[in-house]
Amino acid sequence: MDLRSLFPQPIIQGPMAGGCNTPTLVAAVSNAGGLGSLAGSLLSPEKLRHHISDIRSLTNKPFLVNLFVQRPPHPSKEEVARAVELLKPIWTSLGWPDLALPFRWCEDFSAQFDTLIALRPAVASFTFDILSPAQVRRLQDVGIFVIGTVTRVDEAQAWEAAGANAVIASGIEAGGHRGTFIGDQRDATLGAVELLQDVVGAVRIPVISAGNVMTGADIRERLDLGATAVQMGTAFLVTDESGIHPAYKHRLQHAGNARTRLTRAFSGRYARGLENRFMQLMEAVEDQVPPYPVQNALTGPIRFEAAKRGDSELMSLWCGTGVGRARRMSAAKLMETLVAELQQR
Repeated sequence: MDLRSLFPQPIIQGPMAGGCNTPTLVAAVSNAGGLGSLAGSLLSPEKLRHHISDIRSLTNKPFLVNLFVQRPPHPSKEEVARAVELLKPIWTSLGWPDLALPFRWCEDFSAQFDTLIALRPAVASFTFDILSPAQVRRLQDVGIFVIGTVTRVDEAQAWEAAGANAVIASGIEAGGHRGTFIGDQRDATLGAVELLQDVVGAVRIPVISAGNVMTGADIRERLDLGATAVQMGTAFLVTDESGIHPAYKHRLQHAGNARTRLTRAFSGRYARGLENRFMQLMEAVEDQVPPYPVQNALTGPIRFEAAKRGDSELMSLWCGTGVGRARRMSAAKLMETLVAELQQR
């Protein structure tokens, strides 16, 4: 199967977990010639079915579903208590006497995977870890194109060895969570352009470039360097169809030269976003918080309350380094604009 036969324009809308990419956004991108993407990592199998049904009611074009490859953690009571104590400056600032603990730490990946097999989207991408060759074959046997997310050359080679159809080379500039699964996340520091060039030279499967892609000129640069397509997340966060909180969208629209940086304070895994008070309060102890998904589940009530209050200082404001170049418009208009820019020489 040829990746580019699935969508005429070399643009993949990045999957953005936490309600950012709505079925309306996914369908709008696919209808405009790109590949819309649904972030399924935080969705139960039932909600996955519901969202995919909604997308299919809005488009008959191919789309992508992204999942986090993960296993349920088993933290001790002591580890959880320590994590709650580290978060105390945050939850006490909300006036809470304690921090409510989650009923579970994350969704069951195996159940999500089985649901994916049953629903058969055209494309599936995976982040945080790698599938086994047998899992890759299960997806391909039902006609699903398999893409792995990488931040290092050896990760791209591992996905190729597992049988993946393509890889997304995600540079350090990219917003949201890092997809590193080999070695320390802090060692995966290559910029998007350098990573793209290195991965293109190391594997034979198609390479999709992600990180600081905001305009048609950026897309053209990556294609000229060997990318088959680009994946763009931040550019779509401020579109009309984006499901992010209005206060979050406002911060992105007025980001200007505001600082973005990597932090593991929100989720226990390094992710890039706009610096805010939550990051600043947790900066001294963020190396001590438990790994994803435990920290992510523990901060869930805080982020939910921040959204209720419209307080962007306690939200995770994920975005890439190119956020200052984001343009507010509909997804269809953004696609039209990107394609027109791409065709200019």
